[in-house]
Amino acid sequence: MPGAKERELKRRIASVQSTKKITRAMELIAATRVVKAVQRANAARPYARHITAVIENLAAGGASSDHPLLRDVENVSRTAVIALTSDRGLAGAYNAGVIRAAEKEVMAAQSAGGDYSLVLVGKKASDYFRFRGYHIDAEYKGMSDKPTYEDAREVAEAVVAQFESAGVDRVELVYTEFITMGTQRVTVRRYLPLSATKTMAEAGGGDAAQLASFEFEPSADSVLESLLPRYCESRLFSAMLEAAASEHASRQRAMKAATDAAEDLIHNLTREMNQARQDGITTEIMEIVGGAEALSDDDDVDFAQLLEQTQEASSR
Repeated sequence: MPGAKERELKRRIASVQSTKKITRAMELIAATRVVKAVQRANAARPYARHITAVIENLAAGGASSDHPLLRDVENVSRTAVIALTSDRGLAGAYNAGVIRAAEKEVMAAQSAGGDYSLVLVGKKASDYFRFRGYHIDAEYKGMSDKPTYEDAREVAEAVVAQFESAGVDRVELVYTEFITMGTQRVTVRRYLPLSATKTMAEAGGGDAAQLASFEFEPSADSVLESLLPRYCESRLFSAMLEAAASEHASRQRAMKAATDAAEDLIHNLTREMNQARQDGITTEIMEIVGGAEALSDDDDVDFAQLLEQTQEASSR
């Protein structure tokens, strides 16, 4: 009969094998989702690129605006931080990197003598900052896995309203930028205020002479003002898509590492179990041989039977 140690090792091996099946399944699911997430991010880039080009060309054509989104405050008294994390865990260091960067921005605002405002997307960020007693102004859940443009609009409208009402003077966006399947980078970018129209014109290099032949109704300034909120929504939507792709890529790597670790653990436990079984067999053989030697002076001892018992013990 197998010993207690051998039975315990068998139970552990069975448990690790079950865990391995789960991590392997999650790895395959993440591999499928990351491809779709990257495709969605790539599909959204033309819209973001074109709306940026239109705004830059309008600015280069002489359009100017006193839109509140362009308001630049010299002495910042309150900074808003938008943190894009996931609703689910098991994604390696994906959430930890974003949360650490967002907390650093909050601490920087407090060190400068100002206040902060937290706008959190994803359950992980909400749980972290709430547990540590931070004040949360807005939180959104259930949109990190597969964000839509309506989700981005909902978050952007809340942040823009807070900025336009002078509730905050600056907005920082913290998310994970998707570079390749194996590389993602935590990024902190200025979300609001937007660059001045002069800066946009210099960045875009638009042809003012070409734009002069176009007529805008009611005016170029009005078109620019109406596009600026859409521009904010587009920037946030692109960041959310990048974050979703990064989340799935991080989860795929994490689950692959967990599957590989489970395989190594199963190998080590199997070797330990075989060693325990061999030790038990050796002990039984030694007991039989010891008994045979103790009875070696007895002519009635059936050594053939003892040999058969030894072979049976070794075969178990």
